[in-house]
Amino acid sequence: MGLIVQKFGGSSVATPDRIRNVARIITDTYQKGSQVVVILSAMGDTTDDLIALANEINPNGSRREMDMLLSTGEQVSVALCAMCIEGMGFPVVSLTGWQAGMETNSSYGSARIKRLDKDRIERELDQRRIVLLAGFQGVNSFGDITTLGRGGSDTSAVAVAATLHADLCQIYTDVDGVYTADPRMVKEARKLDEITFDEMLELASLGAQVLHNRSVEMAKRYNVHLEVLSSFSGKPGTKVKEVVKNVEKMMVSGVALDPNVARIAVLGLDDCPGVAFRIFSQLAKAGVNVDIILQSTSRDNKKDISFTVEKVDRDKSVQVLEENRERIGFSSLEVDDSVAKVSIVGAGMQHNPGVAARMFEALSNSQVNIHMISTSEIKVSVLIDACNAERAVQAIHDKFFG
Repeated sequence: MGLIVQKFGGSSVATPDRIRNVARIITDTYQKGSQVVVILSAMGDTTDDLIALANEINPNGSRREMDMLLSTGEQVSVALCAMCIEGMGFPVVSLTGWQAGMETNSSYGSARIKRLDKDRIERELDQRRIVLLAGFQGVNSFGDITTLGRGGSDTSAVAVAATLHADLCQIYTDVDGVYTADPRMVKEARKLDEITFDEMLELASLGAQVLHNRSVEMAKRYNVHLEVLSSFSGKPGTKVKEVVKNVEKMMVSGVALDPNVARIAVLGLDDCPGVAFRIFSQLAKAGVNVDIILQSTSRDNKKDISFTVEKVDRDKSVQVLEENRERIGFSSLEVDDSVAKVSIVGAGMQHNPGVAARMFEALSNSQVNIHMISTSEIKVSVLIDACNAERAVQAIHDKFFG
């Protein structure tokens, strides 16, 4: 008898009918003889609705109270699903994050998991119960509820699977698996049977919304067997694993688009040692994550440095730089949030010369101008105008998969 961890996203539990469908999937797995632990997200747009409600009451509410509020969405999901499974005649129990032993640090809104005390879950499993856990949440050392931030339910599921040494962790969503591009944007996108952890991590970090990068990092670290599949179609999904077949034959595994990007240019810097350190150390202190960086060649002992950040960090970045203008020594800033990042990812790129050239050829033929370029062993990213983003994704996908 194996142990399977299943996670269902917000779209999978958005309505009573969908909750009934999820309950059928869970109980079908249970009836096949497996122990089952399930992590659920909040129903549909519940989290967004709660954030809007909080802003209506107090736009400056504390992060602690926001976590107290937002954690209720997942509790509603697990309670309703447990009631549904009860009505079907199966033994089941629903648990909050703290009841399940999910211990985190105190970074409200973006907490990190410190450990999972698995005693309660194992006691429930020993009594042959289906265990439903509220995802996205935990408890800190002060006994306060915390939330794990964006993609938190994925992270909860992988943490549970790793701690319990589950045979499989299934991430159910509204698509059949991992595709070569967003199938809502590229009709010809193909579903992948399997993909490596490294490729999935790059795609997740570059805008693909199937899995959150924190969950993939954890799955890779603890070698959790992952599968991404649809809660609606019943078709086999995509396996995420350390090594896949024929990885060298497939140069590119996917094309990703990230529209959540802003470019900041710091102009008129002295061309001397330590300038980049002064810029990026201040941004790091403010908790700003920097992605693509481009430094211009020196002219008249002056240079410019451009970099990208998430749009949500744009204003904070500008504020930090302006506050340190004299210390950094720049003449002006340019900010542009009408840009997007398009990337190709593939472990096979390491063994196939000319992949970047083919990508640039596709963009050239589509009259798409490139502003910045970033590369690694298994990915190439370009920054382009946002108005060209979908056309660029289609052109690149056609070049490699057409």
